Amino acid sequence: MNEAIGESVATPPRLEWQVASVVSVTQETPRARTLVLAVPRWAGHRAGQHVDLRLVAEDGYQAQRSYSIASAPADGMVALTVERLDDGEVSPYLCDVVQPGDGVELRGPIGGYFVWEPAQRGPLFLVAGGSGIVPLMAMLRQRGRADVAARAQVPVRLLYSARTLDDVIYRAELEQLADASQAEVVLTLTRQAPPGWSGYHRRVDRTMLEAVSWPSSDEPNVYVCGPTSLVESVATLLVELGHAASRVRTERFGPTG
Repeated sequence: MNEAIGESVATPPRLEWQVASVVSVTQETPRARTLVLAVPRWAGHRAGQHVDLRLVAEDGYQAQRSYSIASAPADGMVALTVERLDDGEVSPYLCDVVQPGDGVELRGPIGGYFVWEPAQRGPLFLVAGGSGIVPLMAMLRQRGRADVAARAQVPVRLLYSARTLDDVIYRAELEQLADASQAEVVLTLTRQAPPGWSGYHRRVDRTMLEAVSWPSSDEPNVYVCGPTSLVESVATLLVELGHAASRVRTERFGPTG
C-alpha cells in the first residue's frame, strides 16, 4: 500500500500515535526503499495489515499515509517498503531523507480483511502489481517461518506484474524462494524486458491466470494487491474462471488527492 488506504477496516479508536525508531534502510529498487522500524509498545500484527504514518512540518502541517507491513509477524520489527511517488508528500521524504536513528510517527496495526493466517490450509495464490507485492511478501515470509510439514500444506504461487525487471521489489529474495522450491514465482513485465527474457511480457490477462492459478476446484485462498485497474481486472477474471468471490480478497492502492 503506497500513499493510500486499501480495503480495510477503520482505525480502531484504541490505536495511538507513537514514535518508532528507524533501525535500517535498504534500497530495494531505484524507486523503492525498505525501512525497518523498532516500535515501542508494538502488540504484533497479522500478515497483510498496514500502519498509518504521519509527518509533521515545523509549521504544523501534517501529512498522513498508510503503508503495508512487509515483515512477518514473528520478526519483532516492523518493515515498511515505500515506493517513491514524485508528486507524493510523504514517500519522497521516506525514500530520500530518512536515515537510521531517525524517528517517525505511526499507529497500527490496522486491517482485518486482507490478512492471511497459517491455519488457512490449502493453496495460496498471490497476485501483485508493482508495490502491491508488499503485504503479500509478509504472507510469504510468514509461511517461510513455518516448519516443513506446515509449509507442505500451504503450497504457494505468486504472479507478480512489474514494469521492468529492475522494478521487481524483493527480487533476490523471491529468486531464493523459487530456487528453494518454497514458492512458485511467475513474473510478467509490462514494459521493457531484458535480452533473452523468456517469461511473460504483457499485462495480466485471462490466459495468464488460467496458466498460473490453481483451478477453482482446488479452492485456493487468493490475495490480489496493486493498482485499482489491475485488482479489478484480476478479481473479475478469477470469478469468471469459477473462483468463489468470497475466496478472492483484494486490496488496491493509488495516489491520494
